Order: sequence, then structure tokens, then C-alpha cells
Amino acid sequence: MSASSSSGATSALGPDEPERAGAELLAALLDGMDAALCAFDAGGVVTHWNREAERILGWSAEEAVGRRGLADWAVRSADAEDVEARLLAAMEAQGRQVHEFALLTKDGGRVLVRMQSAGVRGADGKPAGVYCAFSEVHAQIDLERSIALSEALFEDAAWGVVLVDVDLRPTVVNAHAARIFGAGRSTLLGRPLGETVVQGVEELEGALHHVLAEGAPPATAEQWVTLRTAEGERRRCWRSGFLRLASPLAEEPVPLGVGWLFRDVTEAKRAEQDADRLRFRANQLHRAERAAADCVDAMEAATTHLDFALAGFADHALIDICAEPSGAGAEERLVRLAQTPSGEPGPCLPSGTGGARLPVRYGDGHPALQALARTGSVRSSAGADGWAGERQWPEGAAHALCAVLRSRGRTLGVVTFLRSGTRTAFERTDTMYAEGVAARVAACLDLAGA
Repeated sequence: MSASSSSGATSALGPDEPERAGAELLAALLDGMDAALCAFDAGGVVTHWNREAERILGWSAEEAVGRRGLADWAVRSADAEDVEARLLAAMEAQGRQVHEFALLTKDGGRVLVRMQSAGVRGADGKPAGVYCAFSEVHAQIDLERSIALSEALFEDAAWGVVLVDVDLRPTVVNAHAARIFGAGRSTLLGRPLGETVVQGVEELEGALHHVLAEGAPPATAEQWVTLRTAEGERRRCWRSGFLRLASPLAEEPVPLGVGWLFRDVTEAKRAEQDADRLRFRANQLHRAERAAADCVDAMEAATTHLDFALAGFADHALIDICAEPSGAGAEERLVRLAQTPSGEPGPCLPSGTGGARLPVRYGDGHPALQALARTGSVRSSAGADGWAGERQWPEGAAHALCAVLRSRGRTLGVVTFLRSGTRTAFERTDTMYAEGVAARVAACLDLAGA
């Protein structure tokens, strides 16, 4: 029964139904094109005219199809002969021909279009017509400009440019970004950012997730990251901007990924940090000098200098003085004069009671003894567990800076600054600051008769 019904339905369609269905499909395809399209037969009669052509020129398909040539309606009569000759010449030419014409709109205006034309051949291989696809020149120029911009960004830009997909994996990396990462452009593609970014990858991926969900932030952001490169790990600062990429073909925005543009601003940020640090330390020295000037006791003035110096610089400070100050400090026994609490950070206070102070048991090669021997500063950092205890320093200390206390040509002792393991090691600029503080402390100790 079903077979007979099917056979009856097929016969009811008639022999012309497939052709009609094919024509409807062709019309739907033509009308759905983003480019305007028209076609001519071998005699120059318009056979096809889609909706985009109607939008640009205002002439509907009913008004255009069946006209012979473009003269006096789509092209000025003075230009019609040349335009039609060039279009129909495409039937005999090989490949596509590109022209720019000024076409007329239905309301009398003129539109400059860029047109691509190509010949159509019949079943016998002879020229049967020509089809033409065209768009407004300014729209074509906008498209070409966008393509040129993309190519420039990915080849010559001074910013790093990375396209990241919705899985946060790089899909395109420009040459500048590859140099910043210290890797090849192809090696970064499709791989998680965590394989290259050792520290800071969580914050970076969080920013990318936010852009995918909420859109681009209103301003650029700066972030410190640590990169894994062939030469080792590098600490860098990036100034980044983000753009959410969405498909222009979808009715609703569909995220395709994130455009990430960034620059390496490490040197500028370090210079800025150094300037801020220098300004803060200069202010601390000034405040310490004013506070010390109001101290009646010179010993109190010395510890006051250390209290101000510790802010943002170190966690602990120790003052060890020579039992008999002289120029040959390497052989002197050191006596603890003052120190900060061994537990939580606090003010620097004199050691011992009633003036009784005991020598410190520093072993050979101790950084404080090295500083005395050299009459200069010594920096040291922890190399193994128990490092601080072996050197008679508070537990948790991981970085030390010993500066010599000198006054009137004599070595009075050593001041030691200590940092915990959560902070960075002392650097050369820290040494200069510590020596400036040591000179002020030494002057106060000399005045106190230490």
C-alpha cells in the first residue's frame, strides 16, 4: 500500500517539478549572497538579479530581469557602451575580470562599485553569457583594510598579538609575541599557556575567561609573570589589552575566542619601582634623622635609625659591636648591643640588663666576621635547612646583609639586616641603603661611647 502511494505521489509531481525545485534553490542561494550578483545571456539581456543588487541600486529583480544592457537605467548612456563591452568581453576571456564602474541607482544617484565578471559556457562549450558579482567600493576597501590590518598585526606590530580560542589555547601568534615568550610561533599553537608561563598563569587565564564571559575590560592591565625559556626562568611584566572575538555571521554573538594584545614593560616598571623605593627610603632617612635629633640618649638615637630603616626593607636588625674597637676588626670579638625581637617584628631594643652584654658565638666564615675583615658589606642567603640557627640569627631568616659600623676611622662593629624566606634577597641598591643607615647608627654609637 505504501509502495503504491509513493508511486502515485511521484507521478503527481510531474516532469517539470525537479526543474522548478532547482530554480527555487538557485533563487534562494542567489538572494542569500552577501555580494550583489547579476547575470547576462550572450545577447546582453539581464537574466539574474539578487536582493543585494536591489539593496545597492534600488532596482528590483522584476524591474531588472529581461532588460537588454544597462543603458539609461543602471548606467549613464554616455558610459553604457564602454561598460557593456567590457562586461561581455569576459565571455571570451580566461578567468575573472575586475573592473570599477559608476552605476546609477533608481533614485538617480551614483554608486562606485567594484565588479568581478566571468564568462559562462553552455553544454557545447561555447560562450553562453556572463555573471557579475559586485559591491560598493568603500565596503570592499573596508574589507581589504581589515585584512591588511590583520596581516600587519601578525607580522610587523610592535605589540605582541595572540589569538586564543575558547579553550584558552593560542591559535595564532605573531612574531613579536613569540620573541616575548622566547619560543617559536608554531611551538605555542594549541598548547596550554601553563607550559610556558610558570607563575601568573592563573591570573592570565582568569582574565581571558572574564573577557569570554563579560567582554573586554575598559582599560589595559599590568601583570607580572614568570616565563620558562631555554635560558631558564625570567620574571617579566606585561601590559595587556583584551578583545572578545565573535562571529559576524551569527544572529547572536558567538564567542570565537579572545584577541590578546600585550607589551613587555618590565624595564619601565622596574625603573618606576626603583624610583618609588628610592623616594620612600629618602623620606625614611629624613624622618629618622628628625626623630633621632630629639633623643636625649645617643643609644636610643641609634636604635631609632634602625626602626625607621626596617620599614619595607627588612624583618630584623642586629647591632654587634667590637669589644675593643680598632682598625683590625677581623680579630675582634663581637658583643650583641641591640636587636629586634626574634619572633614577630618589633622595635630594636638594647640587649642584656644592667649593662651586662655577652659575646656572640659566631663561627669562622660568618658573614658578620667577613664584613669586619673586608671593612665592607656582605650579602648572604640561605643554602640549606638550619642556615639561620647556625649563624645565631632568628629562626626563619633566609637573607642577610651585614654592613660595617665605621666612625672617625674606627670600626665599631656590624649591623645585620635579615629578611624571611618569603621576601627577595638583598640587592646592590639595598647595600647602598644599608651602608647609609650604618653610617648614621655608627655616629650615634660613637657619641654614646659604645
